[in-house]
Amino acid sequence: MSARVLDGTRLADEIRRDLAVEVAQLVAGGVQPGLAVVIVGEDPASKVYVASKGKACLEAGMHSETIRLPVETTEADLLATVDRLNADPRIHGFLVQLPLPKHINSERVLLRINPTKDVDGFHPMNVGRLSVGDQTAFRPATPFGVQQMLIRSGIDTKGMHAVIVGRSNIVGKPMASLLVQDTPGGNCTVTICHSRSRDLPAITRLADLLVVAIGKPEFVTADMVKPGAVVIDVGINRVTDPAAAKGYRIVGDVAYAPVAEVASAITPVPGGVGKMTIAMLLMNTVQAARQARGS
Repeated sequence: MSARVLDGTRLADEIRRDLAVEVAQLVAGGVQPGLAVVIVGEDPASKVYVASKGKACLEAGMHSETIRLPVETTEADLLATVDRLNADPRIHGFLVQLPLPKHINSERVLLRINPTKDVDGFHPMNVGRLSVGDQTAFRPATPFGVQQMLIRSGIDTKGMHAVIVGRSNIVGKPMASLLVQDTPGGNCTVTICHSRSRDLPAITRLADLLVVAIGKPEFVTADMVKPGAVVIDVGINRVTDPAAAKGYRIVGDVAYAPVAEVASAITPVPGGVGKMTIAMLLMNTVQAARQARGS
């Protein structure tokens, strides 16, 4: 068996084209969706990600604002910035890029964001709404991207046993909430595995749908995968490779080549889930603009 490759780049491009049409309709009605990103410090990965978000916004016809603050910014100053964005009618959604410097309490900052503008979906209000199936809740971009990838790839998840490896608040837990809902891309029986799970390979081999998000390079091997399973690799890891031009290569949490011989469908890294994340952030911002308008 050679797995079908789920092309996140192509799907993300399709979504962004669709969103550009929707944005144009909103602009014609007097509303331009606006997304702001706040970044504190000089984390290289965060800077690249934030730049990509800004570029994607402009390409979709949205208003984009990037607020760059020095690493020595106090928590009080950052909270004041959050308050300003909460009150700005041009900004329908915003996020504070993580990680934050250690002297700033991330939880306090996230709680300060108005839930109606929390397009990252991390505020407890949105987490709760998501868990009860409220369609006005903002869904965290990465698990939302996984779900959209499944739907748009024609994979019927109804009745599947989904096993999620990883219980983070960013991916694992909201992924479970999405997959268990009675909606398209849901209706799964869900198991969440983590570092304390016993006999992990025995559990992953039960999965019709296996979602891996643990940050361990090529951790899931072919013997851990049920033949014919759909495998979604959320991991992005840099591993040393003297033969590579840059001295390293990017791999996922799944050993791609051997698992692709067992699975029925699989996401590549790069070019898989990562490409969907920014597209879903834009989708959440358009949703925020519509909800703010009352439609």
